[in-house]
Amino acid sequence: MSKFFCDADCELDYRTIDELGITLIKMPYTIDGEESLFDCGRTTDFKGFFDKMRNGASAKTQALNEYDYIQYFEPVYQAGEDIIYVSFSHKMSGTFVSMEKALDELKEKYPERHCTVVDTQSISMGAGIIVYYAAKLHNSGASDEEVVAFVEEFRQKTRVYFTVDDLVYLKRGGRLSSFKAGMGKLLGIKPIIGIKDGELVSLETVKGRKKALSTLVNYMQKTGVDTSYPMVMLNADCDGDKIFTAELIKEAFPDLKIWHYNVGPVVGSHCGPDTIGIIYISK
Repeated sequence: MSKFFCDADCELDYRTIDELGITLIKMPYTIDGEESLFDCGRTTDFKGFFDKMRNGASAKTQALNEYDYIQYFEPVYQAGEDIIYVSFSHKMSGTFVSMEKALDELKEKYPERHCTVVDTQSISMGAGIIVYYAAKLHNSGASDEEVVAFVEEFRQKTRVYFTVDDLVYLKRGGRLSSFKAGMGKLLGIKPIIGIKDGELVSLETVKGRKKALSTLVNYMQKTGVDTSYPMVMLNADCDGDKIFTAELIKEAFPDLKIWHYNVGPVVGSHCGPDTIGIIYISK
């Protein structure tokens, strides 16, 4: 049986990762000039990270290098095992170029070993909920091919929508011009952002925070929700808005189970504090 891997950009909680026996690839970020590796909450000060951003600290992310991936993968190959890696979207990072180089190098040393990589075409808990069910399937004895087939089908039903409170963080990440960020802040404009085919897409803009949060719920009502699965609510240190949005969701879908998760520092470096996101499985 192969060894199951995921990366920290899936943002699945470390306790769940431990329970499922997943090997975690930690992802790097820098805040205030200090580099750290996100470990899905095991040692993460979520509030401290966003407080630093609010106080003007610069946050950025980095890609892993070829050596990093070899350090993760080679011990598994040395133990005579194969790997299945359910990853965040390959379109969102150049880190997978380094991964491919590492796998090519390892293939020369361990020609009998194999690494299967399947792309969730999502990030944060959009990837995390796929990882969760893929790992459960893997642990039940499914083959790598069956896990890949599951991911490729399940990702088509996984919906991710979020809104940010301050456009300055999208501007810093190069996803918004300075002019649009300034005007958006002045007018109280809030974007609704989704994920399509592994990429972030701007869906619409609305005026006001409460309107943005209710619009997220409207998307759930438009697409329909498969309530046999839980939904995930993400928040970047904004408990009040989390509660407000959860109440709207419970009113619309009283039987829906909600998992509450924190936005981590890697994703948070790009969206900033006070981000609210929803992830669910559509019908």
